[in-house]
Amino acid sequence: MVGIDIVSNHRIRQAVERFGDRFLKRIYTEKELEYCKSQQAYYECLSARWACKEAVLKAVYQELGILLRFSEIEVVGNRGKPAWVRIKREGLEKLKVLVSLSHERDYSVAVALVSKE
Repeated sequence: MVGIDIVSNHRIRQAVERFGDRFLKRIYTEKELEYCKSQQAYYECLSARWACKEAVLKAVYQELGILLRFSEIEVVGNRGKPAWVRIKREGLEKLKVLVSLSHERDYSVAVALVSKE
């Protein structure tokens, strides 16, 4: 099953500026925050991960009827290589999830493909 999401980078920047750590810790894992902080395009990195988590949520729900929380999805950065996703819910750790993320000045987008096999 396929999921897709697009998000305004400005929207994520506003959320970070308004809610700070409370927002960041509710949405992102420590590894995700560490990775994005190491990137020149910090807000775009966060936005791409937001879009990825939304895309994964949609695909998993359509494929399995399970609604995940953002905290159960970890987008693992992989400099120079495609990112990949770790599902942190018992019984779903080995779920096959392929993702593609992209961002530019104004928007970030992600696509997720989930397969039971």
